[in-house]
Amino acid sequence: MKIAILGAGNMGLSFSKSFLKYELIKPENLHLITRSQTKISKIAEEFPKSKISTFEEVTELDADLIIIAVKPQDFQTVAQNFKFILKENQMVLSIMAGINIEKIQKSLNHPLVVRAMPNSPTLLGMGITGYTAADGISFSQLINIERLLNSTGRSVYLEDENLLDGVTALSGSGPAYFYYIIDAMIKAGVEMGIEENLSKLFVKQTMLGAYHLINNSEKNLEELIKDVASKGGTTEAALKTFEENSFKEILKEGILNAEKRAKELNR
Repeated sequence: MKIAILGAGNMGLSFSKSFLKYELIKPENLHLITRSQTKISKIAEEFPKSKISTFEEVTELDADLIIIAVKPQDFQTVAQNFKFILKENQMVLSIMAGINIEKIQKSLNHPLVVRAMPNSPTLLGMGITGYTAADGISFSQLINIERLLNSTGRSVYLEDENLLDGVTALSGSGPAYFYYIIDAMIKAGVEMGIEENLSKLFVKQTMLGAYHLINNSEKNLEELIKDVASKGGTTEAALKTFEENSFKEILKEGILNAEKRAKELNR
């Protein structure tokens, strides 16, 4: 399989590294396309055997799969300035937030489109990606796409494309929510007199331990919270403050606003 990646940014490059790591493609069958001439030398250091070009240089794409990894705000401009025509049998995989399959098909004048929403832990091969496909994509083509996506972590096929905006808000943007909470916890530690690096260690290990408990316990989240929050204790004092300030509702409202923004990107 030959793969071209339009938009060799963080996500495009992390996908490329995963494909090569698991030997799903040969380095010489990877074509990385960037908008910035200045980034070419840096990309070439990481991918010495792959082809690297700017958008302006590409007049023909010799690829079975074309991955669109540009920012959704830039897609329309990029699509209007393509100097190549997609061949009938070429597949398109979009990893842009918000832009739906119909809009991609119209902009590229091409029917074979799969739309996916990964998240940043794909950089470590620990991401999760929701994906869906246009009519006309065969089962064997979808299996090939799934193999590629699974090299970056896990993937989930969704029948309903509308759910992808929710996936974008939940898991696509999700890592930032955890970073935000972790940052607040570290700062609280510092305010209590714990040295910053030590505070980071306590918070990160607590997060890791909590993750493994969720994964390995048969208890639900409410029961796990009760296990930590004894009556009249320290945890209960913190949780009471969260409830009084509607922390859960604020977090939920933020996620719903992320979904709303994903839908706006398609306009």
